[in-house]
Amino acid sequence: MMYSHDRVYKKIEVIGISTESVESAIQKAVDRARESLDSLSWFEVQEVRGHINDEGKVSEYQVVLKIAFELG
Repeated sequence: MMYSHDRVYKKIEVIGISTESVESAIQKAVDRARESLDSLSWFEVQEVRGHINDEGKVSEYQVVLKIAFELG
């Protein structure tokens, strides 16, 4: 992808949730954002948290992301 010198981005906040991994939660958030937004460019992880079940095991990963997309 060739970037022009003058670009403007907008950032939104989304939360991805997965029972598999942090990486899966990130990808789910990006996939969902891509369904309604064009020109996604990058993301920042703001928070990582999760849920611990009654057996003391991690049962859910929650990742708060800022996702940027280029304004046309």
